[in-house]
Amino acid sequence: MQSPVVAQQKQNWRLIVVGGHTRSIGKTQLVCDVIRAFPEENWIAGKITQYGHGVCAKNGENCGCAPDEHSYAISWEKSATTGTDSSRFLAAGAQRSFWLRTKQGFLAEGLPLLREALAGLQPTNAPEPPTLILESNSLLQFVQPSLYFAVIDPSRDDFKDSARIVLDRADALVLRGASGTDDAPSSKAPWMKLPRQLLNQAPSVHQKEGDPLPLPLQVLIRRTLEAPADVKL
Repeated sequence: MQSPVVAQQKQNWRLIVVGGHTRSIGKTQLVCDVIRAFPEENWIAGKITQYGHGVCAKNGENCGCAPDEHSYAISWEKSATTGTDSSRFLAAGAQRSFWLRTKQGFLAEGLPLLREALAGLQPTNAPEPPTLILESNSLLQFVQPSLYFAVIDPSRDDFKDSARIVLDRADALVLRGASGTDDAPSSKAPWMKLPRQLLNQAPSVHQKEGDPLPLPLQVLIRRTLEAPADVKL
């Protein structure tokens, strides 16, 4: 008989990934907006963080561990009131919420831990699996999600390499900032150091934090939710 973990590895999912080019541009808020816009959905939400050199994945601090020690850790959120990102997912309506942490470059080693954590969440007699929505850029190195939204703030100069290498896979760019369509991404191509053609071709919407989830994103998500689950983690 197959173990639950082996069986879960063969489970297909609907997977929405939200990424972005730097910190504090509203990635977590977009995940919450998506969850709130579809309250009838059985959401499993999560955040994946890769820590830089010298930071321990176990506690997010420099604990003096060796480079290959404490390489990855996962925790399920238990409260919707702590104010952490995973707590905000629960407050928005997710059924379960987790935080996967790895040292830089150890995400591949951490993915089996994620599969194991998800094992058993889907009852054997349930017609559909829960829908996963994850905040991450680096996951796209290993998985082709059902949808990938990239959050972009043209007023911010820094750009993570993990976001740069996957931006051409975005199903839509979600533009932050105070202005509307005047802040067109193509005008910021030199700042992003990205091909102008890519930015011109990528579908984009503008959403200030606090605004409702834009209708074009709702349409893309609805299509995904109505389509068969076809993503393997």
